[in-house]
Amino acid sequence: MSEKPAFGPLLAEGKTKRIYACPEDASLVYIVSKDQITAGDGARRNELAGKSRWSTITTANVFSLLNAEEIATHFVRQIDDVTLLARRCSMLPIEQVQRRIATGSYLKRHPEVSEGTRFEPVRVETFLKDDARHDPQISADEIVSMGFASAHEVGWMAQQGRRVFETLERAWATLDVTLVDLKIEFGRGEQGNLLVADVIDNDSWRLWPGGDKNRMLDKQVYRNLPNVTADDLQGIAERYALVAQLTAKLHR
Repeated sequence: MSEKPAFGPLLAEGKTKRIYACPEDASLVYIVSKDQITAGDGARRNELAGKSRWSTITTANVFSLLNAEEIATHFVRQIDDVTLLARRCSMLPIEQVQRRIATGSYLKRHPEVSEGTRFEPVRVETFLKDDARHDPQISADEIVSMGFASAHEVGWMAQQGRRVFETLERAWATLDVTLVDLKIEFGRGEQGNLLVADVIDNDSWRLWPGGDKNRMLDKQVYRNLPNVTADDLQGIAERYALVAQLTAKLHR
C-alpha cells in the first residue's frame, strides 16, 4: 500500500470514522476509521484497540467483492491500514437492513414472529438515522415524502440491498458462516446516481458460524454485555480480528 496521503479538510466525523477531502481529486474522499465501538445510539462507547485496522480491512474486502459483482458502490481502494479511498457522496440519512433470519430488534417489533424464522425473500426494512429518536423505521412512502429519494429509487435501493446481501450470504456460506442480517447505507454521487456507500464492517451484520447464535462473531456480543470489562474487550477484539482475516477468504 502507498504512503499515508496528505488529507484535505475534514468533511464529516461520526462515531467510528472521519471523512477527509482528497486534495488531488475533488471527486474522491478518504475514509479514516477510528478505534471506537459504540452501542445504544452512542450511549455505550469504548476504545477497542485495533478496530480501525480491522474495520478498514473488512470493508475493503467486502466492497472489493461487491465491485467484482458490478454492484454500484463508492469504493475505490484501500490506502493503508486505516484509510480507504472512495467516491465523494452525499449520504442519505437512512439505513437499510436486510434480514434473512428473525432475531434481535425485529422480534421486539414483531412479537408474533418466532426467533429463527427464515425470510424468503430477504426482508428489507429502512430506518431514519436519528439517534435522538432511536432510528425509527420509515416506509417507502415516507422516504419519498421526505425528499430523500424517488419512488423508483426506493425500489432500486431495495433491489440492490438484496443483491448486496445475497452476494455476501453466498460468500460467507463458503466458510460455513451464516449471514443473519445486514445494514447498509446509500450515497448520491456527483452525477446524482445512488451508490452503496459508507462502510460494511463487523458492526454492520450478524454472523453465526455454523448457524449457531451462541458462536456469534459480530458487534451483538458487545451490545449484549451488562457491563464492559477489559477481558470482554479482549474477546471482542479477537472476534473482530478473526472476521477481518476471514473476509480475505470471501469469494464469488
